[in-house]
Amino acid sequence: MARILRHTLLAMALFGGGVAGGVWLSSRAGQEWLQQTPLVTWTRRAGEGVGSLLPWSEPRPEAANSAPPADAVRPSNFIAAVAQKVGPAVVRIDATRTVSRGVNPELFNQPLFRRFFGNQIPQLPQEFQQEGTGSGFIIDASGLILTNAHVVEGSERVRVHLLDGRTFEGEVKGSDPVTDIAVIKIEGENLPTVTLGNSDLVRPGDWAIAIGNPLGLDNTVTAGIISAVGRSSGQIGAVNKRVTFLQTDAAINPGNSGGPLLDAEGRVIGVNTAIFQRAQSVGFSIPINRAMEIAEQLIRNGRVEHAFLGIRMITLNPDIVARLNRDPARPTTLTVEEGVLIGQVIPGSPAEEIGLREGDVIIEVDGQAIRDAEQVQQLVEAAGVGNTLTLRVIRDGQARTFQVKTGVLPSDF
Repeated sequence: MARILRHTLLAMALFGGGVAGGVWLSSRAGQEWLQQTPLVTWTRRAGEGVGSLLPWSEPRPEAANSAPPADAVRPSNFIAAVAQKVGPAVVRIDATRTVSRGVNPELFNQPLFRRFFGNQIPQLPQEFQQEGTGSGFIIDASGLILTNAHVVEGSERVRVHLLDGRTFEGEVKGSDPVTDIAVIKIEGENLPTVTLGNSDLVRPGDWAIAIGNPLGLDNTVTAGIISAVGRSSGQIGAVNKRVTFLQTDAAINPGNSGGPLLDAEGRVIGVNTAIFQRAQSVGFSIPINRAMEIAEQLIRNGRVEHAFLGIRMITLNPDIVARLNRDPARPTTLTVEEGVLIGQVIPGSPAEEIGLREGDVIIEVDGQAIRDAEQVQQLVEAAGVGNTLTLRVIRDGQARTFQVKTGVLPSDF
């Protein structure tokens, strides 16, 4: 017995409270405590001894989102190195907006409603405050932050939280819903920044690392690869966006929006923006080269002007052509099986001014053969506002050429 006690005291002296706690749990009293206490998961802070074990449920003394010193923990691999390097420049964005509550008047006449309230119609608030959370990253030490437009859409107040615990009031410098890019400005000193990469050099199979705040879990790091490049807005179900996307299997969830997608060296190659709701491991990012083109215009002008032709389009293929030609309501028969059918010409648009009509089929733009509607949209966007495009169309079986000068996309279109 004396030998056991001597060994126990020696262990306590060498290892401190952690082992002492283990010894206590081996006693009868400890066993009774264990039977009466819910099991918890134990964890240990990096770089500390066994005696610093704390139950996961116990709050840590330091702030939950505080960053360790750069040299506190040596990265174990390249992903950890990227997270340690870039994490401080990734921010959480809390946006507050006022939302109108629409109430159907017919609700008050429903039997169930009358049963509970009788003739006393309750006074329901017509507006309420809605809060949303997203991510962003600091692109310049002056306090410029890149994020998604949908993160700050309609916001009345924007608060920006840094990993080091600082919080700032943010000002939305500009937002472009057409590309889903926005820029926020904060005023602060010694702000960490990211390093921008070149998204034109990204290829399928390259490493991809995402940092953001999914589901409110600050500074979450996920990793995967680039699954594909050049995904169109139509392919991902965002037909009103004028950008192409990088596809990645790095986990992206609600709250990741606006956060950076990084390469293996920690350079930003994309802005995380969308996921497939009906799939896992399929996320999309706006290439950083395109995002920065938009950001520069937002910083300079507060808005972005997009080129506008004024047509609604349908991509043709043999099946669609056959179905349309069977429609007795159509006045003409389509004589081509590929190209883009003009389904509607917007009144007052550049397309209407030059004489384009519903039923025309676009087969070329500036000499390029047209395969789908998104190709036309990309060529119009690339042309810019106020420039002329040459369209070759098929009308009533005959080829015609039109010169059209692009206008400015209306904000409400």
